[in-house]
Amino acid sequence: MEAPLQTEMVELVPNGKHSEGLLPVITPMACNQRVEDPTRSCIEGKSFLQKSPSKEPHFTDVRGHHDFEGKTSFGMSVFNLSNAIMGSGILGLAYAMANTGIILFLFLLTAVALLSSYSIHLLLKSSGVVGIRAYEQLGYRAFGTPGKLAAALAITLQNIGAMSSYLYIIKSELPLVIQTFLNLEEKTSDWYMNGNYLVILVSVIVILPLALMRQLGYLGYSSGFSLSCMVFFLIAVIYKKFHVPCPLPPNFSNTTGNFSHVEVMEEKVQLQVETEAAAFCTPSYFTLNSQTAYTIPIMAFAFVCHPEVLPIYTELKDPSKKKMQHISNLSIAVMYVMYFLAALFGYLSFYDRVESELLHTYSKVDPFDVLILCVRVAVLTAVTLTVPIVLFPVRRAIQQMLFPNQEFSWLRHVVIAFSLLTCINLLVIFAPNILGIFGVIGATSAPCLIFIFPAIFYFRIMPMEKEPARSTPKVLALCFAVLGFLLMTMSLSFIIIDWASGTSRHGGNH
Repeated sequence: MEAPLQTEMVELVPNGKHSEGLLPVITPMACNQRVEDPTRSCIEGKSFLQKSPSKEPHFTDVRGHHDFEGKTSFGMSVFNLSNAIMGSGILGLAYAMANTGIILFLFLLTAVALLSSYSIHLLLKSSGVVGIRAYEQLGYRAFGTPGKLAAALAITLQNIGAMSSYLYIIKSELPLVIQTFLNLEEKTSDWYMNGNYLVILVSVIVILPLALMRQLGYLGYSSGFSLSCMVFFLIAVIYKKFHVPCPLPPNFSNTTGNFSHVEVMEEKVQLQVETEAAAFCTPSYFTLNSQTAYTIPIMAFAFVCHPEVLPIYTELKDPSKKKMQHISNLSIAVMYVMYFLAALFGYLSFYDRVESELLHTYSKVDPFDVLILCVRVAVLTAVTLTVPIVLFPVRRAIQQMLFPNQEFSWLRHVVIAFSLLTCINLLVIFAPNILGIFGVIGATSAPCLIFIFPAIFYFRIMPMEKEPARSTPKVLALCFAVLGFLLMTMSLSFIIIDWASGTSRHGGNH
């Protein structure tokens, strides 16, 4: 039965190398078959489930010509997935801690990390049952075409929003870096100080060539370098904690009115500084305010990597569910530690005066600080190298929606990548207030990708004879989906209330 099994299962690599879905199977429907999955025969299900768990089946291309063998090592896979997890949201986690307190922040971050790991577990189990390693195709096997389109749409919206946020960082931070390098007090009108020109230049010279890579595995080296840049960012944040005065100088921002009276005697200001120092420079361990609810989605979105899990699994050398779960757990653990340390030391540097983007807070202390300049360059490098990783699932989702049954084409591969980058550049250039729209996208697509879809796909795909509807794993999966729905509802509610009140709050972007 081995040869028929191989030709039934069709694998998807991120760039559409293999065709959508499974080949039609001409076999008698001789046992209890679930109605929602007419393409999967009873013989396929039994033969797959009987295979040894230590060795998973090979996957062939649409014509069954050859087995697709992954070539990406364990370490490179960890780099790629960690880079997919890491987003610009790391710059806003110190602000999140300021509005939750250290203990509550640690609890929420731990909960989100564990839930994210569990949802990856559900995705891998579902993938193992049907022999498919593509997010959209799991939706197809669970709910048919509507499931595939819903997954593809969520992936597209989430990742376009993420890529746009990265390009926004390039647009806003790169001119400041150039200004500091040139030691200019004010921005000039030269083209190299224009963020719109710079973001196009970076997209064409750096992002597009990397986005044209055919497989994710080749981006392991750039992912490793990107992660090293963020490690440098973390080291700098820890270092600056011990060099930023507390309380901050009187001319630091205008967050309070204590230092706004220019006629106050210098001695009186000094006395006021001393009396407030003890209270201001004491960390809060548990805080609840109007901004606390906004920090929960920020932390949830910081661990969105699920569209990239299955493509990385596809290209893994000697793949197995256990090995891929280890890669996922290690990547999440690394990002968990980096997120917590960056938030903790950023918060302990500025306490309640930390801004929603940490680098801006440092700039107000010393705009020409050499270390912070280097950190800006590192962060810019990191987000630039992350864009091609995030672009892969979007391109695959578009190919699944528009070109489901066609083999790989370099022309289509290049056109889709170029078109995506062009559209995202246009969004960044001509829609300066689009961050509010990204908030809605993030509040809907991220909970779907992390919580709702993995749970309901698992519930539908896992055979009833193996796990009945009332079994503990399926009940947990349903509870997981309900949790995601509540998070999505809560996030949308706060955004609507925020808009209705006429205020504008910007959180992290991934």
